[in-house]
Amino acid sequence: MYDFLKVEEKWQRLYSERRLFEVDLQNAQKPFYNLMMFPYPSASGLHIGNMYSFIGSDVYGRFMRLKGHDVFEPIGFDAFGIHSENYALRVDRHPAELTPESIEYFREMQLKRIGAIYDWRSEVITSSPEYYKWTQWIFVKLFKAGLANKKLSRVNWCPNCKTVLADEQVIDGRCERCDSQATRKETSQWFFEITRYAERLLKNLEKLDWTETTKSIQRSWIGKSSGAVIRFPLENGGPELEAFTTRPDTVYGVTYLVVAPEFEHAPALVIAEKKDEFKHFMQDVEKMDIATRTSIKREKRGMFTGSYAKHPLTGEKLQIWVADYVLAEYGTGAVMAVPAHDERDFDFALKYELPIKQVIACESAELPFTGYGKMINSGKHTERRSEDFIADVDKIHGSMSSSVTYHLHDWCVSRQRYWGPPIPIVYCDKCGTVPVPEEQLPVLLPETDDYVPDGSGKSPLARNEEFVHTECPECSGPAKRETDVNDNFLDSAWYFLRYVSPDNEASPFDDDLAKKWLPVDMYIGGNEHANLHLMYARFITMALHDTGYLHFEEPFKSFRGHGLIVNEGQKMSKSKDNMINPIRYFETHGVDCLRTYLMFMGSFLEGGDFRDSGMDAVKRFLNRVWEIANHPEGESSDSLKSKMAWAIDKVEYSVRNIKYNTGVAALMEFVNEALKEENIEKKLVLDLARLLSPFAPFIAEEIHALKGGTVTILDSGFPSGYEEYAKAVSVEIPVQINGKIRGKVSAERGIDQERLMELVSADEKLSGYLKDVRIRKVVFVKDKILNIVVS
Repeated sequence: MYDFLKVEEKWQRLYSERRLFEVDLQNAQKPFYNLMMFPYPSASGLHIGNMYSFIGSDVYGRFMRLKGHDVFEPIGFDAFGIHSENYALRVDRHPAELTPESIEYFREMQLKRIGAIYDWRSEVITSSPEYYKWTQWIFVKLFKAGLANKKLSRVNWCPNCKTVLADEQVIDGRCERCDSQATRKETSQWFFEITRYAERLLKNLEKLDWTETTKSIQRSWIGKSSGAVIRFPLENGGPELEAFTTRPDTVYGVTYLVVAPEFEHAPALVIAEKKDEFKHFMQDVEKMDIATRTSIKREKRGMFTGSYAKHPLTGEKLQIWVADYVLAEYGTGAVMAVPAHDERDFDFALKYELPIKQVIACESAELPFTGYGKMINSGKHTERRSEDFIADVDKIHGSMSSSVTYHLHDWCVSRQRYWGPPIPIVYCDKCGTVPVPEEQLPVLLPETDDYVPDGSGKSPLARNEEFVHTECPECSGPAKRETDVNDNFLDSAWYFLRYVSPDNEASPFDDDLAKKWLPVDMYIGGNEHANLHLMYARFITMALHDTGYLHFEEPFKSFRGHGLIVNEGQKMSKSKDNMINPIRYFETHGVDCLRTYLMFMGSFLEGGDFRDSGMDAVKRFLNRVWEIANHPEGESSDSLKSKMAWAIDKVEYSVRNIKYNTGVAALMEFVNEALKEENIEKKLVLDLARLLSPFAPFIAEEIHALKGGTVTILDSGFPSGYEEYAKAVSVEIPVQINGKIRGKVSAERGIDQERLMELVSADEKLSGYLKDVRIRKVVFVKDKILNIVVS
């Protein structure tokens, strides 16, 4: 058994002393930018989920270094924001004092111990003035480009964090940071106009090499809906009510109209004798979050306004209601109610005894029927197909026009907290809203003990008279500073740009280095950031591209979203007291063991179940690797060399496809075979260490040194030289498509159907036969033939 504590301490020290992973950014010949999501330095340290993400990313970076690339793997700290501030408040410490201490602990006691190939020279800390100067610079650039504006809006409010939340930061009606119930509040806030990029953000997803799950989450959040706007004239004159619908074919089934309580014209629609009722109704709605209001299962509430509209096609008189299930932020804020063909409208109509008119053919028992079909009770359009009516919507009637809406809303970036970069805006009675000149940045966050939010809706900075009162940059007259700070997601929306030149005082990033290293080649992190960090980073990159500062518009060429870890079958949480502290295993099992087990316990992209018994098994495996390294040297059998050829192929495939568990499994299989040999060739031992090094770097380095290697094993190259032995473990499999042989695929013996289909898809000739067709059936006879039936 090898002394893992001694070996790991040795190589941790050598990594630090020799600075083995610092990259010559200027002169690198094969640049590869490997990025991981930098941590919040809050709580008592990095938990096992953080380690899972960081190690998974580092495995990929180490592999690419072995393959001969100049791998740049930076790290930093997302130090500003509510996470760090809330933790400081909880332990009664000032965030400006506690955050540096947390960073020191994260860096020295955890991150420098896990064997990652970090280039520490590129460390960024978002709470440092040297960094947030450029965060403020980005705000100013967006303001000047017309992409940042302040407006009165109903926003999400966390009563516990005492600040505004972006839509993406409210999960199932609760604050994503503290899990408190979010409410709604009308207030003036700063917004970035991300909605101007909605279609581009959506379309670009098609060309991105991202995990499909992540892309699906973003598509859903952008939420493109194609349909029509239908205008309903009011009975007593005034502005028409415009209602957006994805089903204009059901227009003849409209029996009433509904507007959101916050709809701008709602008060005018409510007749005098119903004003008190409306006031009390609004008070009740104020207490509800969006998730509750839009829930299909919840009983809906509403009130008749006393006003009427006219159906534009039939002339029928329609009641106008206010209902809590309609939101002003979605569509137009007004809905044409078709209870026969919409579930929520149906429930509402039953409750308030409103008419239900069927206009799409179906059995009455099927109501509410939401499918497409033949139109009935639809005047001259009766007997038409729904799809045909929708396609011709612009020709049907002057009151109807095709339209597109998006679920995505502008990004609210104001935060009424202390611990963040002050928004670089001043207000002057003479000059209006003025951005702070770039030469005056950064607007420093003042040192103060009066930093606790009071729930007033104003930032603690508003109480700091010295900070608030300033001079107008344009007229030199008296002015006041903006006292909100920026959302910390703005800090993290561009950090990957700063890594290439963290000490540059003249610009946020060096143009030449950005052109050499960006966009990021591989980004690995959690899917929970799909609607937050990843969306915002894409938007900021597009905005900087459009304003002439970046040569690319998408920040990450490839992204892989990993799964979540559970502990002995249970989701980890502080309330269950089952959070896993990785440092505990550094001492009992070793870093190599933890790294390898995390990558082995399940599919990395799906997550896994952490069990101590699994850690014990991997520890035994690494002891067997050490045993092989100390085996007598001598000629190895051809069968073991063939096994190595097989293992090389398996490990390369597993890492490239982020299927790390199958790579570790292949190494375990090789080790089992190697232990049967009396002698083992030095090359086989070294190649085993090379294959193992992405997963277990310290034992791999020690074996490499034991066998005469110098510097780091990652510079010795990926194993090769087993071509003749690979033939013994490979086979050519004919591929039939609809019964005709269209080609052959070379693969390892025993390959499974899923892997073989991936090879077929990667084959230029064979993949051509599978374009624009549907695979109906696949018949695979192992190692013999693959038959694909398409139509």
